[in-house]
Amino acid sequence: MGNQNRILRVDLSTRRVECEPLPSEPVLRQYVGGTGLALYYLVRETTPAMRATDPATPLIFMTGPLAGTSAPSSSNYVVVSLHYDVPYAPGAGHSHGYWAAYLKFAGYDGLIVTGAAEGPVYLFIDDDKVQIRDASHIWGEGTHETERRIKAEIGGAADDKISVACIGPGGEALLHGACIKNDRNHAAGKGSPGAVMGAKKLKAIAVRGTGSVEVAQPAVFQEIVAEWERNLFAVPEGGVPPFSVLLRDGGISRIYPFAADGGLVAGKNLTAPNWGKGYANNYAKACSEWILEPRGSFNCQIACAYDVKITSGPYAGLTVSPCGGGENVEGSAAIIGIDDAGTAMVMTDFLDNMGLESAAVGAVLAMSFEAYERGILTKETTGGLELNWGNADAAMEVVQQMIEDRGFGQKLRNGMKEAAAAVGGGAEQFLVHIKGAGINLHDWRPYWSTFLGQCIAGTGPSHQAPGVDVVTGAPDFGYKQPPPGSGTSHEGKALASRITQIEKIWEDSIGVCWFACSGIEGMTWLAPRAVAAATGWENFTREEALAVGERAINLMRLIAVSRGFKKEDDLDVSPRMLEPPTEGVGAGQSISPYLQRMIEEYYQLMDWDAQSGVPNKATLQRLALDQFADRLGVTSLPN
Repeated sequence: MGNQNRILRVDLSTRRVECEPLPSEPVLRQYVGGTGLALYYLVRETTPAMRATDPATPLIFMTGPLAGTSAPSSSNYVVVSLHYDVPYAPGAGHSHGYWAAYLKFAGYDGLIVTGAAEGPVYLFIDDDKVQIRDASHIWGEGTHETERRIKAEIGGAADDKISVACIGPGGEALLHGACIKNDRNHAAGKGSPGAVMGAKKLKAIAVRGTGSVEVAQPAVFQEIVAEWERNLFAVPEGGVPPFSVLLRDGGISRIYPFAADGGLVAGKNLTAPNWGKGYANNYAKACSEWILEPRGSFNCQIACAYDVKITSGPYAGLTVSPCGGGENVEGSAAIIGIDDAGTAMVMTDFLDNMGLESAAVGAVLAMSFEAYERGILTKETTGGLELNWGNADAAMEVVQQMIEDRGFGQKLRNGMKEAAAAVGGGAEQFLVHIKGAGINLHDWRPYWSTFLGQCIAGTGPSHQAPGVDVVTGAPDFGYKQPPPGSGTSHEGKALASRITQIEKIWEDSIGVCWFACSGIEGMTWLAPRAVAAATGWENFTREEALAVGERAINLMRLIAVSRGFKKEDDLDVSPRMLEPPTEGVGAGQSISPYLQRMIEEYYQLMDWDAQSGVPNKATLQRLALDQFADRLGVTSLPN
């Protein structure tokens, strides 16, 4: 119950489709679903020699026991595979919308895709009927048109529960930063899963589900859901508003001024925090004046994503469909100096349609723009393109060249560090990255627990350990508001990163959106109770739930170590991110002198070896992971 107890497997090389049951209850209680269970499958079905785009590498879509239920925002699915940008790491991207719920309604908890088709295909999962269909007619189309055309082909009633997850030309071209889009406003980006999907010649996965998700204890479950809903938009006493409050109903006009005041906006490649403040306020003002329609996910009361119909300026009449929050428009627009709100929306919509996560592609563009502004690049070396701050037309042309493997864009398509090396002239100093991958794109330099969390995240830089400096993410652990002394202090930041990482990974395993959990008082008790009532597991406690998060973190580290990770990789941070901001919040303050010490303190708190970052033997035994260490050939030190 809660789970449908079926995993769907599709081998595109042999065109074989089969189902298998979920693992036994003892295993499920250790990994639950989502990130945890997907990693369990990944470690069992890969070897250290595999690469992300190998046909045999599994692409794993996993929901969780609460997905498709009446729990708040029960819409989360995770896409796990080997990381395309950070070769030693597993990758994990999250998305919402309706795809996860409809997969559950079709009768499956997850989907594992292996092999590679001879030509472009898409999957159509129609309850028990699964088809591998030709996609050559939509190969090359953007994500918007792909979704529209597949829905038209499938047909059916307008209210059919159909969702399409697809890649755009960026995934087809195996670009770094390629994401998987679904339901127009939602995307899974971290780890570049769109490139893994593109390597398999898999254009899309359409799902129609006509069933439902039953829970083991309906009355108890509904009582817990009612309590959860009461807490969802409540501000903890003595605390700050959780994300659910800030982002409610497409809350960009609330969250972006908040980000601007906090010096978070990544303006002009992190060189202009004060400019970024003006940019954010202009964007929020435009959204408040144009026609904004919130776009929720399954059973979502938050509805952070939104459509905007532009009603003035050169793009009047155009409707764009951003994801929630501000990271996507920063990576598309602010980071390359676009200050006009309409142009920022068009640039964001363009990258979404190409199926590209803005953090990776935007950082490469911004590095190139800054190199042009400094004279390292010229019109002659860019093929006539003028990469001045704010030139959206030039930026879109570069992206098209990257996709088509031509012109100046050809230099930028093989990874972030490789792009900087191809530009030359010291351009690597300008590239915003951690471990050669795109961060969650805000300027985290004034907020060191969040910065540290991006560094130590086990699936490459991501909001895996969100920290507590910006808005609190852990009121149940005493972090009801950002601690005194602002974010630019190293004291206590390793502990905050560890606590929020464990909680976040546990919550990423249940099938519910992070925004329905983060900063909400009582969540570390409510969510385990909800999972127990949904599944019927007896005595599933808060401590057992948090151990799910800790176990997954250690499993990520085992995978990374087996694939060549070294301690210095946790210090692989771009020079630009280690520079102190020149103005605004955190001006003159750099994490650089403290970062290694903070990482070593995090290792100590995780009970990992301080010199190697490898989990100690007693930790692995306590978490029942010693079998995987043996399988992966990872040698741990005794405590």
